[in-house]
Parts: sequence; C-alpha cells; structure tokens
Amino acid sequence: MTAYPSTPTNDTAAETVPTGDRNTRTEAAPATDVETQVPNPARSRLGEVDPDRGPERRRRARAWLMVAPAMFLLAWGGNHFTPLVHMYEEDGGYAIWQANLLLGMYVGGLIPGLLVASALSDRHGRKPVLIAGSLAAIAGSLGLGIGFDLFWLLCLGRVFAGIGVGVAMSVGTSWIKELSAPPFDHQAGITAGARRPSLTLTLGFAMGAAVTGCLAQWGPVPEVVPYAVHGVLNLAALVIVVFAPESLPRESRARGHWWHGLRVPLVAHRTFLRLIVPAAPWVFGAAGVAYAVMPAIVQGELGEWTTMYATVLTVVTLGAGALVQNIVPWINRLTGGRALVVGLALMTVGMGLGAVAALLADPILAFIVAIVLGVAYGICVVSGLIIVQAIASPQELAGITGVYYSLAYSGFLLPTVLAALLPVLSYTVSLAAVAVICLVCLSAVAISTKHP
Repeated sequence: MTAYPSTPTNDTAAETVPTGDRNTRTEAAPATDVETQVPNPARSRLGEVDPDRGPERRRRARAWLMVAPAMFLLAWGGNHFTPLVHMYEEDGGYAIWQANLLLGMYVGGLIPGLLVASALSDRHGRKPVLIAGSLAAIAGSLGLGIGFDLFWLLCLGRVFAGIGVGVAMSVGTSWIKELSAPPFDHQAGITAGARRPSLTLTLGFAMGAAVTGCLAQWGPVPEVVPYAVHGVLNLAALVIVVFAPESLPRESRARGHWWHGLRVPLVAHRTFLRLIVPAAPWVFGAAGVAYAVMPAIVQGELGEWTTMYATVLTVVTLGAGALVQNIVPWINRLTGGRALVVGLALMTVGMGLGAVAALLADPILAFIVAIVLGVAYGICVVSGLIIVQAIASPQELAGITGVYYSLAYSGFLLPTVLAALLPVLSYTVSLAAVAVICLVCLSAVAISTKHP
C-alpha cells in the first residue's frame, strides 16, 4: 500500500512498519521537484483518513467514548440488583441465602461471558460481540422485571446480566484499550488503556446501584421500574455503539474455531501466577463485603431504611474506588511498582474493621469500612489490569483479560459463602478469618514483588 505524504520529500526509501506478528512494507511516494498540494489526503491501511491530520485525529481520539456508554450500562445491569437484596428478603419472602445467591448468581453468566466472549471477539471483532452482550443484558433486565415471584426466573435474569458484564469486562476493556492507542488515540498516556475501561465499569456499577436504590425507595413499583429504566437506556447505548469503529482489523484476528481461544497459555506466566492469582479474587470480594455484608450486619438498627443505606454504601464503595483509580500510576511510581501491595494492605485493614463493625453492629463504622474497601478495590482492580496488559500481546489481550476478571469476580461469591455459614459462624468470626486469609495473600504478593 502506498502512503503519500502531505509535503514534498526527497526520501524514497521504503519504511518497514510492524503490524501484528509480521511486517508490512510501506513505500514512500516518489519525490517531486514541483511543490503542489496533494489532492487526495493520506490514507491508512484501512482506507481511512490519516489520523495524524487535525480534525480526523481528534475524532479518532474520541472513538472510545462511543463504546463507553454501552460498557457503562452493562456494568449498571450487573449491579442494579445489589440495593434490592433487602427488598427481596422482606417483600418477596426469600431467605437470606436465596437473596445472596441471587446477588452472586450472575457469576454463573459472567465467567462464561468473559472467556467465551473474548475468544469470539478475537475471531469476529469487538463490535458484534459487545452488541450481543448488550442484548443479553436487556434480556436479563426483562427477566428480573417480570420475575419477582419466580425464583428461577430471577436466577435466569441474573445469569443473563452476568453475561453482559462478562462481555463488558473482556471485550469492552479490550476495545477501549485498543481505541486508547495509535492509530486511534495518539495522545493518551500508557496507562489510559487500563484506566478508561476500569473507570467506566466502576461508574456503571455505582450509578446502577444509586439509581435503582432511589427508585426502589421512593419510586412506584420498585420490583419493575429500575429494570425498565436500564433496558431503555441500554437500547439507546446500542444505537451509539453501532457507529463506533472496529479496533481489531481482519488481518489481525485469530484463526480457527472459537473454542481454541479458550486456551490461554499466558495464565502460566510467572507474573500472572505470583501476583494476579492471589490478588484478583479480593477485588470484588472487597466490593461484595462492603455493600452486601455491611448492610446485613446493621439492618436491625435501620429498619425500613436498610435499602437506602445499602444504596449509599454501594455508591460510596464504588465512588471511592472510582476516585482513586486515576492515581494508581502515581502510587506505582511512588512505591516502585507496588500499587497492588498497597491495595491488598488496605483490603486486609478493611476486612479487619469489618469484623469489628459486625461485632458492634455500628452503621457509622460500617460506612467507614465501605470507604476503606472501596479504595482498596479501586487500587487493586487497576493495578492488576496494568500488570495483565503489560504481559499480554494484542492477540492475547482479550483472553487474559477475561481470565483476570473471572478470578476477580469469583470473590463476589464471598457474601454468599459468609451468609451460608451464619448458622455456625457469625459475621464477626467469619470476617476475622477472611482478614487473616487476606493477610496471607498480601504477604505472598509482597514477597513476589520484592523478588520477581
């Protein structure tokens, strides 16, 4: 393919440009002695206007913002159930373990959504898979909205919501990461590919809980309206994402059957095993304890305000996580690349404080615990993603991102486990045990960071 410069040049040498796992030759235009304006603008290998040109460059730099709304609403759909746990217990007549099972049920859709969606997107592109994930999330909200008295339908709706979140985390993260680098965005920092999708997800989780909690507390038909709002907004986001540019060219896509993509050799990488495996489950383990367990330990003090309190704790947890995510690169610089250790240290402190809050049944202390765990969540999710993206090639990115988030979301089952143990272990004892386990993981990661 011939690229014509916008200004005359005497350089006729061919330039070798790396693309994927092979090099392509890009020939320079022949020199000319006459200065004339080239009538046709320079074109990229995709046939688009050269991104180095002003208006086109700015448009391509903002391309990730066309994906963000869909990703935001997929996260919204994963977390808008959280403030309603108390409502399903009180008004729906579900047992505590059933309500917590519904909370964690979408992990059953999330992990397949993470792994299968990433393999499909490596072969068919990011856009069609993200659109399919959005449709699954809409179906999930439909099932939740009409299934208040049908436990099986609520479970199914949560699984479909999990599929949507899985697609957002693997495919959406990879898509925004690729749109945050050349040839799309030439100005974004090196960590923008990790910060932008992580922040989008966190804000979606927080806003979904906030809007749903408010509608449930003060709006009509709380078991239906929150899900209807999500479905309508998701349809609007679908219209936007249809026009977003595909970031994975056909020549860079994986070959063969999609199930071959379920094999992710990078999981055996030394860094992944020693840093990510012991740390990742605590990412959403912290979030789950903050906005599922903390409201449960103080609901006797709050009465009918438990739903609103759960909403506030969810927003505070995720808001604290969102605020801290942009300073994770600074924490890495300050600590010599040990932001993950800092996050796990805060996680351990938060779990210990959670045990004390359970003993005292103090809403104020539980609120503080939510802030500490939220900050720990924000640091860990970004620092872990930065490590994963650093060891992955473009062809491995979606797959290893899916594995990372699968590990991270396994921690979201922690509230269900703690609730199931209540007949034999109080929250005080079980959270103290969780703090000790977290300390062990912190020690393992700290040693591995010190002696890579």
